[in-house]
Amino acid sequence: MTKLTDQEIKKVNDLKIDFNQITQALGSVEIQLINLELQKEQLKVEVVRVQKEEVELAKELEKKYGSGTISLETGEFSPEK
Repeated sequence: MTKLTDQEIKKVNDLKIDFNQITQALGSVEIQLINLELQKEQLKVEVVRVQKEEVELAKELEKKYGSGTISLETGEFSPEK
């Protein structure tokens, strides 16, 4: 039976260590991606909620003031002509 040199054993061990570190880093990245996807889905739900609120407010304001535009700077309503 032939024995590897100390240098060859070191190279094999170094490669094994490198591979393990890369595998661990890849796992961490995958977990981060999963968390980002969860955050993305939560934000999508929030966008839909805010859009619904916006539509409801627009309907309320139109019912109260009629059709027109609102200046957010002055708070003034300008009816459509």
